Amino acid sequence: MAQETARQTPDTPATRARTLLPSILPALVVGVMASLLLLGVSEAAEELQDVLWGDLPDALGVGRYSVLWMLVMLTATGILVGLVVWKVPGHAGPDPATIGLDAPVLPFSVLPGLVLATALMLAGGPSLGPENPIIAVNVGLAYWLGHRLVPRAPGRLWPMLAEAATIGALFGTPVAAALLLSEALATRGTRGALWDNVFAPLVSAAAGAMTIDLVSEPSFDLDLPPFGHPGWGDLLAALVIASLAAVLAMAAVYVFPYVHAVFRRLGHPMVALPVGGVVLGLLGALGGHLTLFKGLDEVAELAADPDGWTAGEFATMTVVKLAALVVAASCGFRGGRIFPAVFVGSAFGLTAHALVSDVHPSVGVAAGVLGVLLAITRQGWVSLFTAAVLVASPSIIALLCIASLPAWLLVTGRPQMQLRADGTPVR
Repeated sequence: MAQETARQTPDTPATRARTLLPSILPALVVGVMASLLLLGVSEAAEELQDVLWGDLPDALGVGRYSVLWMLVMLTATGILVGLVVWKVPGHAGPDPATIGLDAPVLPFSVLPGLVLATALMLAGGPSLGPENPIIAVNVGLAYWLGHRLVPRAPGRLWPMLAEAATIGALFGTPVAAALLLSEALATRGTRGALWDNVFAPLVSAAAGAMTIDLVSEPSFDLDLPPFGHPGWGDLLAALVIASLAAVLAMAAVYVFPYVHAVFRRLGHPMVALPVGGVVLGLLGALGGHLTLFKGLDEVAELAADPDGWTAGEFATMTVVKLAALVVAASCGFRGGRIFPAVFVGSAFGLTAHALVSDVHPSVGVAAGVLGVLLAITRQGWVSLFTAAVLVASPSIIALLCIASLPAWLLVTGRPQMQLRADGTPVR
């Protein structure tokens, strides 16, 4: 049988080493460049955030996270980003609701406005992360430079290198990029050996991850209570929490195009974005300051004291953050959906822990993040990887693999949290 199968399989020659070797230097350059751009935008946004949410309210004698200041800051952020989208050349790129991790190649003239809009968003408090716009900027920059410096290289090489490098830098490891690339290549039906196809992107992802590790030492480990040997109760909890989290996130996915249509009817970015800022300010007043920003620092604060809030408070933060994610992604703020989804899943898992004390907080957080990410990103490997790295325990991986199966059945074939240009959902 094995011999028969082998005869039926097309004989695809492996790529020679001398063909792969020339790709190493461009991959290294793109990896370092992409990680430094990510780091630069993130550091600039954090400095601006400290001024806007610390120095300025202190100087004015206003509470840093008072209802008044949240409304003022999020509305002002909407106005500033609206001005960038309206007046800056390139209008900060296409509608962010239509962009996923697989970014289009944008003209070079669009990139400065997109960087500015992203930095303002990150500092101002809307519930979005840097991943989508930074990937788009790195893809555009790598493509522009690559065509000028290495004109004979295939055009599709530069987007792959830039995407892999940015993912590696975001997570501080090339593993996430490898998983994402493997999934993408499987859907494209790429010919040749898998490792031949991912060789150069993995070099780029490794360079991006190592650059970030050397400069800023990122870590996704939430330092949750240690999780030991899993039991049947842990398996049941993971199955239930991941599935319920997926259902909750799918509710947001189904609402997403309708909320987007409402903001689209407002017509002008100087209307849609400030109105979105007002709505986000009201949601922040309801959910508290932990429901602002991209969510990673805030998730760490929740995980540092998993028994510090009631089930009702965790549930409120879950729903408010999910609503804020939908609004921010609908009204035109430039940002990605993975990082706030991690907060939603973590808060949901801690809600389960608060309701049922036998649910281990590590299991609750990992399963909650898994279910939410499966629904919002439809990226199975990245969802599993992200959920697993939040908990420093190898035994959690088996639980998550099993829990992903019913959650995936609930989301596969259904709309994604990404729209086409005409406003219809991507499936």
